[in-house]
Amino acid sequence: VLWNDYMKHNPANPKWADRDRFVLSNGHGSMLIYSLLHLTGYDLTIEDLKQFRQLHSKTPGHPEYGYAPGVETTTGPLGQGVSNAVGMAIAEKSLAAQFNRDGHEIVDHYTYTFLGDGCLMEGISHEACSLAGTLKLGKLIAFYDDNNISIDGEVRGAENGVAWFTDNTPQRFEAYGWHVIPKVDGHDAAAVKAAIEEARAVADKPTLICCQTLIGFGSPNKQGKEECHGAPLGGDEIALTRAALGWNHGPFEIPAEVYAGWNAKERGAGAETEWEQRMAAYAASYPELAAEFKRRMAGELPANWEDNATSFIEAVNQKGEKLATRKASQNAIEGYGPFIPEYMGGSADLAGSNLTIWSGSKALTPDDAAGNYIHYGVREFGMSAIMNGIELHGGFKSYGATFLMFSEYARNALRMAALMKLSPIHVFTHDSIGLGEDGPTHQPVEQTATLRMIPRMSVWRPCDAVETAVSWKIALERKGGPTSLILSRQGLPHMERTPEQVSRICKGGYVLSDCDGTPEAIIIATGSEVELAMNASKSLAQKGRKIRVVSMPSTDTFDAQDAGYRESVLPASVTARVAVEAGVTGFWGKYVGLSGRVIGLDTFGESAPAAEVYKHFGITAERVEQAVEELI
Repeated sequence: VLWNDYMKHNPANPKWADRDRFVLSNGHGSMLIYSLLHLTGYDLTIEDLKQFRQLHSKTPGHPEYGYAPGVETTTGPLGQGVSNAVGMAIAEKSLAAQFNRDGHEIVDHYTYTFLGDGCLMEGISHEACSLAGTLKLGKLIAFYDDNNISIDGEVRGAENGVAWFTDNTPQRFEAYGWHVIPKVDGHDAAAVKAAIEEARAVADKPTLICCQTLIGFGSPNKQGKEECHGAPLGGDEIALTRAALGWNHGPFEIPAEVYAGWNAKERGAGAETEWEQRMAAYAASYPELAAEFKRRMAGELPANWEDNATSFIEAVNQKGEKLATRKASQNAIEGYGPFIPEYMGGSADLAGSNLTIWSGSKALTPDDAAGNYIHYGVREFGMSAIMNGIELHGGFKSYGATFLMFSEYARNALRMAALMKLSPIHVFTHDSIGLGEDGPTHQPVEQTATLRMIPRMSVWRPCDAVETAVSWKIALERKGGPTSLILSRQGLPHMERTPEQVSRICKGGYVLSDCDGTPEAIIIATGSEVELAMNASKSLAQKGRKIRVVSMPSTDTFDAQDAGYRESVLPASVTARVAVEAGVTGFWGKYVGLSGRVIGLDTFGESAPAAEVYKHFGITAERVEQAVEELI
């Protein structure tokens, strides 16, 4: 019903800006969306369907963004698809408020999502759906496949009294501020159509349509049972099911009249042509807005970006302030903000600590969707998945913030961004034992290292305001993966640099301080520990030692440089190497070698003033100096 009678989409152009979005949140039902895409005319053939779950096919086991055209997001980890859909609906509502003008509605589409019991059991569904209700996302319509079955059996325990999901879901969503349509027969097309009509008539609330369905519908022996949730029916049962459904065609045989009934190419092309005509009229009346809309939807930075960003970095370097890098980050957001109208910022209830609000920030509210800042509340996981949805929709550059310690809550959404090659910016402050008195519950130890382990995640831990400004520039320019900015609570001194050194920050690692001739030892440091490295180097130099200090704000960026550059920074001939970072030590072995030393901590922190905690764990300039002398 949805795909035939309501979905606005063009199979010939899956990236049409004003298409409706459809998200299969319960991604284990992937063959459902693959079949819909094939039947409606997308570039997905019968042969592609036959290659289901095979290597390099367009039809992997769970829907993956970038494989089959028409798949809007990667789903499978339950609850994240509906959260992505919330992000898409936020993007639609905000773009409409920013760009639409009277008589010129160039942004006007729905976001539909299909979810099951598993999605609703996952905590992230609470985070995202609660916020969706608060923001009154009237163009978000969710279909709840209420079939009472999950992998372990009947969720409400009718068979043996063992139950694990007995929530009153309609009341739950009503409490969120959703419009709820309960007890819809999911196998009755007329009932489903009536529910969709009702949902689309409600403009000030998202809608949950509760569809009561029978899992494995048509299978005489397995319908309504968990056996058909994730296992093949088997040849005999397939034959019985075909007979029960009156489907007298062989495997992958689809009659021409079925194709004709499903084909959406002509209707989709007509819908896009009509939109293009509206867009042309809009461009005639508002040429600057039209050009800006096209630029933002294309994901391109403004034409004057490079010059303005470079000028800002030069100004930061000349100012030479001592700042916490979280404050330097706020300054960078402020400095770049006038040139990045596509900002969509936010924080998980920590704006005053993460410092993510700038002078141009405007809260996105139910009554003012033109805002560019989302108050996510204490919802780290939901925030990160919603950001993925905003990025997938297009038109925005999303950033969101929390304490680095609570990146743990968001972890799987960060991984999903990397898997999909999305480029949200994650601002993680209070990055080490340097936050002090809050103690080990809030002091990150292993988090920076584990973020570095995520493929395609770029991690930057800047040592001062200049490195912070550069890291923000690179994050805003980056495509193909997310960026994590690891920022300090405590103030960090400005490091003196030549213009050439400033230009090399973008390489992820560079020589910050050097000696005459070949160094006897190299000290590698990141973030707040660069100051310790510099102090140790100065003390050693006074003793006649030749020391090089390498600041390495981004190990993944440094690793991506050519071998010649890496050798120029870390020459193989210099084996006396010490790395210092206030975190776990195991990560640094590949940089210091088997004979090198790593100064950090491989245990949890302590509650005390920051200076005392650093001293307690031996992360001091004196300890760095001692390690270098022992190696030399």
